[in-house]
Amino acid sequence: MKRRLGSSNVNPVGLGCMSLSHAYGTPPAREDAVRILNQALDLGYDHLDTASLYGGGANEALIGDAIAGRRDSVFLASKCGMSIVAGKRVIDGRPETLRAQIDTSLERLRTDHVDLYYLHRWDKSVPIEESVGELGRMVEAGKVRAIGLSEVSAATLRRAHAVQPIAAVQNEYSLWSRNAELGILDATRELGATLVAFSPVARGFLAGGVPSPDSLLDKDIRRMMPRFQPDNFARNLELFAQFRTIAAALDVTPAQLCLQWLFARGEHVVAIPGTTSARHLAENVGTPTTPLANTVVEKLDRLFDPAAIAGPRYPAATQAEIDTEEF
Repeated sequence: MKRRLGSSNVNPVGLGCMSLSHAYGTPPAREDAVRILNQALDLGYDHLDTASLYGGGANEALIGDAIAGRRDSVFLASKCGMSIVAGKRVIDGRPETLRAQIDTSLERLRTDHVDLYYLHRWDKSVPIEESVGELGRMVEAGKVRAIGLSEVSAATLRRAHAVQPIAAVQNEYSLWSRNAELGILDATRELGATLVAFSPVARGFLAGGVPSPDSLLDKDIRRMMPRFQPDNFARNLELFAQFRTIAAALDVTPAQLCLQWLFARGEHVVAIPGTTSARHLAENVGTPTTPLANTVVEKLDRLFDPAAIAGPRYPAATQAEIDTEEF
């Protein structure tokens, strides 16, 4: 059953493409990444998510090359307002910066429009109304079909929506990152926007993809995240052991149970797990569509009570850049 995103209906499981170029250690070789993207489309994925930040633009260029000739079958989302400048990540929401970024993104993606364009981070030195107003002008120019925001609070969403219709909010949301339940889950539903959950399997942790902190490569961003530090990791691993048992009893994988739980939070929720594995691509898109029983949802809610999670989701410096509600 497809779900609404912008002016389209998409598979509730999309593909977050960041890991094909960025953030989780050494990315796959380009030819392997192209193959993964086309395998995804062959499996029925119809929603690809990228950003100008990822790989310093390399991820957009990769997607543009990989889906050449298949563009019409893809709901394509990208992001602006955060990019690599002189080797450093820079948040810049000024209208003139966003104008330059959309044109560069379209060139890399080899398309004349993106279906959804997010403000990747709210630049707190620029009123949200100014940044969103520029995104609205992109819609008027035909370069963008719908506008989104990422890592924002319900209050910021409402401010932005008063200026331009916001079609989607992309925030981290999973069993171990339930901040969306502090406001944005309800606000998106109320305003008719889609909540796009990134890191829905807890950056691989709840899929069993991180057996120990030592398994993470040197350049993996998770090495700096508090929940992956040894003491916190050990405590969180106890939760995962119980979770894995529940998934086995339901005859689904842990990753699939993560996604089923998310889809039970509301019909306006979609997810964009990322992977570099063909096996995981098939696993994620093969998540059963049968709704979870309320008793299972309640059991998972109790197991992953936010107070039970060891460690904040980001280091303090990164958290200061983010606008979301926090426990």
